[in-house]
Amino acid sequence: MRNLAIYVGIILSILLFTTCNLGGKRDDSNKLHIIHAGSLVLPVHEISKAFREENPGVRVLTEAWGSKAGARRVIDIHTPADVFMSADYMVIENMLIPDHASWYLPFATNELSIVYTPRARYAGEINQDNWMEILLRNDVKYGRSNPDMDPCGVRSVFTIKLAEKKYDKQDFARQLLEKDTDNIRPKETDLIALLEQNHIDYIFLYKSVAVQHGLEYLKLSDSLALGNFALNDWYRSVSIETLGSRPGETITEYGEAMVYGLTIPHKTENPELAKRFVEFVMHPEKGQAILKKLGQDPVDNFEN
Repeated sequence: MRNLAIYVGIILSILLFTTCNLGGKRDDSNKLHIIHAGSLVLPVHEISKAFREENPGVRVLTEAWGSKAGARRVIDIHTPADVFMSADYMVIENMLIPDHASWYLPFATNELSIVYTPRARYAGEINQDNWMEILLRNDVKYGRSNPDMDPCGVRSVFTIKLAEKKYDKQDFARQLLEKDTDNIRPKETDLIALLEQNHIDYIFLYKSVAVQHGLEYLKLSDSLALGNFALNDWYRSVSIETLGSRPGETITEYGEAMVYGLTIPHKTENPELAKRFVEFVMHPEKGQAILKKLGQDPVDNFEN
C-alpha cells in the first residue's frame, strides 16, 4: 500500500523542477486558468476564493466539464490550462500523460449514489433493496452522464453491472443501460436541472454533489458505491469500453474506488502560480479541509 503522504511529498518536491522545465514558459501575470470536473464546481469555487484571499490580486478563471471532455480541452492547443482537476485520476493517466502532463496527485475521494427530489415517482418507497426494480419501471425516468465524456457516467455503468452480479439479476444491466438513453448528458451536473424540473425522477450522481445541492439521495452499499478501497478487487470485476484520446481509439476501463486527480499541464502559462494553487489544494488545513466540508474526504489508502 503506497503511503500517500510520501507520494504527495515526492510530487510536490519535483514541482520546482517542472516549473523550470516547461519549455522556458514564464508568465508573471496574475491569471490562473483551471479546467475541472463538473462535480468540483462548488469545491473549486470555495478553494479559489480562499486561495485569492491568501494571494491578493490573483484572478482564477475556471471551466467545468466532464473530466474526459476537460482533458480534451487541455489537449486542445488553443485552450489555456494551468491546472487540470479530474474526477478520476485515470483520465490524466490515460489521456494526458506523457504528451500533455508528467504526473498527477490524488486529492479527494467520493462515492456514487442515486439522487432524487421528493417529487420523484416512488420517492417514498425507494431503498437499497428495491431501487433496481424501481428504475426499470416504465413510468420512471432516470438519467446518467456520458461514459465517453465523464467519469461519473463510467462509474454509473460499473455500479449497474456490479448490482447485476451482486444480486444475480440476469440481464438487469442491459435493460437499464438501454432504458432512457435520451437522458444521457455530457457531465453529471447537467442532469441536476432535469431532476429539479421533474423531467426525470432519478440520476446517478456523486454523493458530494447531492449534499452540496440539498438533494435527496439513496446511499448505496459499499459493494456498489465505489468508495471503499478494500473492495477494489470486487470493483475491478466489471469493465467498460470507452473512447480514448485519439480518434477511433478505445480503452478498457475497470472499476475501482473513486480517486480524484490533479496535474499541471505542460501547456501552463503560469507554472509558479499553478504550483502554489496545487500546494494549497493539498494542504490539510486549507484545500483538503474545504473539500471535506463539502463532502469529499482526503485519499488515505491510494494504491496504483
